[in-house]
Amino acid sequence: MPVIEVERLHKRYGGKIAVDDVSFSVERGEIFGILGPNGAGKTTTVECLEGLRVADGGTLSVLGLDPREDRHELRQRVGIQLQESQLPDRLRVREAIDLYASFYREPADPEKLLATLGLADKRDTAYKNLSGGQKQRLSIALALVGSPEIAVLDELTTGLDPQARRDTWELIEAVRDQGVTILLVTHFMEEAERLCDRIAVIDSGRVAAIDTPAGLVGRVDDEQRIRFRPSAPVDLARLKALPDVLKVERRGGQLVVTGRGNALHTVTSFLARNQVIAGELRVDQANLDDAFVALTGRKLD
Repeated sequence: MPVIEVERLHKRYGGKIAVDDVSFSVERGEIFGILGPNGAGKTTTVECLEGLRVADGGTLSVLGLDPREDRHELRQRVGIQLQESQLPDRLRVREAIDLYASFYREPADPEKLLATLGLADKRDTAYKNLSGGQKQRLSIALALVGSPEIAVLDELTTGLDPQARRDTWELIEAVRDQGVTILLVTHFMEEAERLCDRIAVIDSGRVAAIDTPAGLVGRVDDEQRIRFRPSAPVDLARLKALPDVLKVERRGGQLVVTGRGNALHTVTSFLARNQVIAGELRVDQANLDDAFVALTGRKLD
């Protein structure tokens, strides 16, 4: 049974429709992504699931509970990292963990949680003295301190530098490996492609598609573009006649081979047989960004 079920969720603010008949389900143990631009309705959707907003239409179920009617019980079983959060500047890391732990029936071990999240040496550090990455790790710790079955993470790595972002991704993968189902809201393509088992693409309040990252990309284009600088002359006619090769172009000193399926292996094997080294070799394929453009007609900012 899915741990989250959303059926025809509808939410408006005055005359503006924020969420327009959104439906999806999340299976236990997966990382499910909600991907879309700012203003697409992502945060409104999860706030309805969290019981922070009242839906105008549709049905919602989280762990078999109604987010509004069973809000108190849901708080004990779902951890939430909000899109924007702030703690008092002087509050120390361990004090924040202990405070939030007091809200739950069966909290996690604070010291073990600090160690898992790489904050053990910051337990006595005031919130204002933490780096951006450390503050984000603390917000994740506060979402996990209740030993939740589901963690909702909204714009997890916004504002982080590339290294802190990748460190946070590794952390989330480790959390999932411990059995926590994760609902991840993001507008970062690389983040969604790296972390998510399945993704709901939301644009203008509607679901454009739901699939695995590979499934979404596969809807766009299965072509490969193999670029390289040959170390010796290559017979372009013979290269184009290879299986899975669709087109061969010369661009300055480089060759660009467009193909499908096993084209990369076919081309490199051909070059090796003819003692040609493929310098500056690069393979370009469709990615999640291309899929988003194909599904919505515009790039994700």
